[in-house]
Amino acid sequence: MKTKYLIYSLLLFFLVSCQGEDFLTRYPKDQLVEATTFTTNANFQTYAWKLYESLPGYRSNERIDYLQEMQSDLMVNNSGSRGHDIFWQNKTVPASSSTYNNGYAKIRDIHLMLDNIAESQLTDEEKSHWEGVGKFFRAYQYFFLLKTYGPTPLIKGGVTDQDTTELYKARATRDEMADFILQDLKDAEAKINPDGNGPNTINTNVVRALISRFGLVEGTWRKYHGLGGEAKFLEASKAASTTLMSEFPTLNADYDAMFNSVSLNGVDGIILYKAYEFAVLTGNYAHYNRSSIGSEDITKKGADMFLCTDGQTIHTSPLFDGEKDPYDEFRNRDRRMYVNIVPPFKVDTDGKNQLTWKYDSDPKTREYIDLMVELYPNEKQKRLPDMNWRGLIVRVSPHFRKFNGGAGFNVTYSGYAFHKYYNTHSMLQSQDFHDKPIFRMGEILLNHAEVMKELGQFDQGVCDATINKLRDRGAVAHLDLNNIPDDPTRDSDVDAVMWEIRRERFVEFFGEGFGRALDIKRWKKLVEYGADEKVGRWIVKSDYKGKVPIVGGGDEGYVKVFGKPPGVPEYYYLEPIPSNEIVLNPKIKQNPGWDD
Repeated sequence: MKTKYLIYSLLLFFLVSCQGEDFLTRYPKDQLVEATTFTTNANFQTYAWKLYESLPGYRSNERIDYLQEMQSDLMVNNSGSRGHDIFWQNKTVPASSSTYNNGYAKIRDIHLMLDNIAESQLTDEEKSHWEGVGKFFRAYQYFFLLKTYGPTPLIKGGVTDQDTTELYKARATRDEMADFILQDLKDAEAKINPDGNGPNTINTNVVRALISRFGLVEGTWRKYHGLGGEAKFLEASKAASTTLMSEFPTLNADYDAMFNSVSLNGVDGIILYKAYEFAVLTGNYAHYNRSSIGSEDITKKGADMFLCTDGQTIHTSPLFDGEKDPYDEFRNRDRRMYVNIVPPFKVDTDGKNQLTWKYDSDPKTREYIDLMVELYPNEKQKRLPDMNWRGLIVRVSPHFRKFNGGAGFNVTYSGYAFHKYYNTHSMLQSQDFHDKPIFRMGEILLNHAEVMKELGQFDQGVCDATINKLRDRGAVAHLDLNNIPDDPTRDSDVDAVMWEIRRERFVEFFGEGFGRALDIKRWKKLVEYGADEKVGRWIVKSDYKGKVPIVGGGDEGYVKVFGKPPGVPEYYYLEPIPSNEIVLNPKIKQNPGWDD
């Protein structure tokens, strides 16, 4: 059996023996009470399993992580008639929000554990460890609230439902909340057992991974939004990332294996993962990538971010064969492109059944079918042609939603279908059992590269230890800081070195939920980039019987997805506080712009 830190059972608490107790002092056997829950180390461990639920997973109710990426300039949802509300000025103040409410519900669960450590039967070492675990999860929750809403009420524990002064507080300042999160993480790093409480649990290195993430996000948010005080957060990120790079010097050479392996146990570069197992705990991200309900695309701008293997852009590389033919467009590109975007192909199937296939008569249509076999020897991970959860074969890629060629599954709007989580380990609907990385060294290297650039300490040595290690997985030439290829699409506000660091962050990390959507907010680029029209790949209209729209309405050109949006208001950088929370607690003031 694989390590399953999220498979917990509160039934353990119900089995506590009451032998020898007076009948009138026995606790209810069908209820959890603090006196029986928080006693021994085993009790704390079992209770703590529920805290892990806040970490992202591969189940439908957890899709918020990569659906957030539709709020970026490089991905788009292909199932609707318009783009994301954030770009079309259609966001409104909700009456309530599970994001807000669940955050505080989880913080209350954490405080319940923290408040019972002192009077428990734990040894001093055990008390220190569980205090560290609690503070890690509390920091995780407040970090999520801070990046979503800005500062919110900061409740520190040790309160009851009757303590209205503490429960109905005004919002903290950003300094107060950010300092509190960082201190919780530093305390957790110092207190927690270096090995956690078993394999694949919260340990010292997991805490450092969150410090690396939080320090970068908070530091850059402060810098680019003109708040000041960024240095200590950037330095904290640097220190944590530096230590982790020493602890985890090796990356898994198989990029796809990070997301589509049955087991991540012992895989190089994995710091913490969520384990799945058939018939025990299953997910459905692969199912979404292999069905009619999957609706995530990459835009043309996103596809163009992938370099050619010589390290140059498609605009400058002699290896780039052009964009008007999909086979040419994908040739000689960063191999991570093939993991994230379905490459072009065409096959013949056995009529309406579509359960078997053979090569198309045109030899060029098998180029990427053969390449994927060469690159990814595990046939359950990434192979072409792709298929849906029933095993029905997709006949052609790109496979447009508005001209599907006889099949309504595995479709795309832009022509660049997202398939990062595509695998065929399970062919049962919504019964996927591949493991999910939660913290991995790919992110840590990206954090370190960016924070070192922000601190003015990024040199060729840092570049080789971070960006170039990641490029190796894509078979892309190293970045030479003395000879950076020109990118005519570079944002003029961003210098050439930082542009390449930011490009690498998207290429390595997009679609994982903690990537581009947050990045363009913390860099204060949401308003600027959000004004751009999202378009798809180049097509000839007659190839699709005129059913796929083209920007400008010509005979050939880029696929029109939803048209040009009106743009993003400045106040959209933060989500609105749910109105019910303000009614319940008038001390909470709405984020600026949302109360007009």
